[in-house]
Amino acid sequence: MTLSPKDQETLLQVARTAIQYGLEKGAPPKVEVSSFSPSLQAVRATFVTLEIAQRLRGCIGSLEASQAMVVDTAQHAYAAAFSDPRFPRLQKNEFPGLEMHISVLSPTSPLPFEGVDDLLRQLQPGIDGLIIAENGRRGTFLPTVWKSLPDPGAFLLQLKRKAGIPDDSSSFQAWRYTTESVPAAS
Repeated sequence: MTLSPKDQETLLQVARTAIQYGLEKGAPPKVEVSSFSPSLQAVRATFVTLEIAQRLRGCIGSLEASQAMVVDTAQHAYAAAFSDPRFPRLQKNEFPGLEMHISVLSPTSPLPFEGVDDLLRQLQPGIDGLIIAENGRRGTFLPTVWKSLPDPGAFLLQLKRKAGIPDDSSSFQAWRYTTESVPAAS
């Protein structure tokens, strides 16, 4: 499903409004789903990434769709600004310089593999988002991470470290997904 330019703009405005509301009220806004287009009412998982001066300022999302995309986006925008444990709460003076990127995830699909080399051959750099899990630990990298980790081996190694999975493990499970980026990559 590809979002129209109007729906992309609306989704970005929903994210911006959720953060503005949070700065003013200290709580996430309520989203009236029925006031949005059918495509934004679709049940889809999203991630919202915040940057200031091209540096990460927050990133929160979900891997499994459980609610309307517009609600998911509003909740994750608020959480990225105020609840990402890696950063302090966003301050009003930071808001004008804030850049927002929304990733709308496709459903995940299992990625069976026989050994790490087989997995690395199957990965599509720049296209695949990857989830790995082992012994109750799980991590993901969105497809945008390929920009900073273009080598599949380095991409997987850093994802293992993020998830707390031993570097030499090959017994983890893997799933792939794609994303639609909002705003669209130019």
